[in-house]
Amino acid sequence: GLRVVSLRGVQEQLRSSIEKQSVLSEEVRFLAGLQRIEYVFVDQENKDILIAGPAEGWVVREDASVVGVDSGRPVLRLEDLMVALSTVEASRKSPISVSIDPTPEGQARLQNLLSRVRTGPGFNPAQIEPAMRKAFGPQTVSLTTVDKSSRMAANLVAADYQMKRLAMKLEDAPINGLPSYMDMIRNVGQPAGKQPRWWLEADYDAIEHSADHTAWRLDGQGVKAMTEDEFVSQSGGRKRTGKSNRFAQQWADNFTEKFDLVAKQYSALGEVRNVMDLNVVATIIASHELEQVSGLSLANLRDDEVAMPQWGTPKQLEPQCSFVRGSKGWVVSASGGVALNPWKIVATQMKEDGSVGRVAAKAAAGRGGNWYWD
Repeated sequence: GLRVVSLRGVQEQLRSSIEKQSVLSEEVRFLAGLQRIEYVFVDQENKDILIAGPAEGWVVREDASVVGVDSGRPVLRLEDLMVALSTVEASRKSPISVSIDPTPEGQARLQNLLSRVRTGPGFNPAQIEPAMRKAFGPQTVSLTTVDKSSRMAANLVAADYQMKRLAMKLEDAPINGLPSYMDMIRNVGQPAGKQPRWWLEADYDAIEHSADHTAWRLDGQGVKAMTEDEFVSQSGGRKRTGKSNRFAQQWADNFTEKFDLVAKQYSALGEVRNVMDLNVVATIIASHELEQVSGLSLANLRDDEVAMPQWGTPKQLEPQCSFVRGSKGWVVSASGGVALNPWKIVATQMKEDGSVGRVAAKAAAGRGGNWYWD
């Protein structure tokens, strides 16, 4: 159903925990089990901002991810909400992004090695794969806007890493009907010097709002896979082509279509959708001055002095690459990433819908004595 969470109540819980020097409850840390944010409401009568979406109880998996008991979707986290609210002005100037890319030096060493490989009957790429990986070397992790020590940054990297492993057949998909890109091109190959790039991007059908802009709804899946071919020069430099080959596009479309199913198995992918939702919500609040309209300052949720867990986001990763010799050349690896421009999303996808205000009124009327309710 729809669970409503009071941001005034969340702040009060956080402030009380700090004053008493007590451990913050799981209910607060996991935002009452919210798994997505579908609505943002201003409750002027109670000087509050409400967020609402589907929710349920949670379990901790063996990999330490916290997911819904029935849905398997990861729960939203208070610390990610705090990062989104703290980052919103920076994201206006510089969109949030992460990228895992080969180094030009490693790409050049690999191409030099491949130029000396003689293929013929009985040739098996696995025989030279150790040398190829050594030549390719580690891949570089690049992050913009988001604090590199934050959980949000770690999740963006993890989602990109997981998508790349599925695309490049470094592990089999956990569901049927999602063959890897490497399987798709095994007997076809692709033009020499070109490699695909995939990235995850926010994808909403619309950002709906009431006439007075005090009630909002995020409509749509929230995330999709994008692709583009890159030309790789002999020196290892990469240049975007603005085009994508049909197999890379088919893989991206298939991944997007099956995203919900894959995300139930890999919480890192579900987490990146949570990041999309939280940053779009933070942008709605900032761009339409909902703090001023509601009379609620969210300063406590942006407080730099609140102790936050420190996450070890890597600067480099071991080469994530597969090797297939096709009819038109070698396919080795793919760059990838996550791209999020929440200000552009809110500005370009706004759509007035009178029904959103009616849902807001009903949600606010259900308020009880707790900081969340159904």
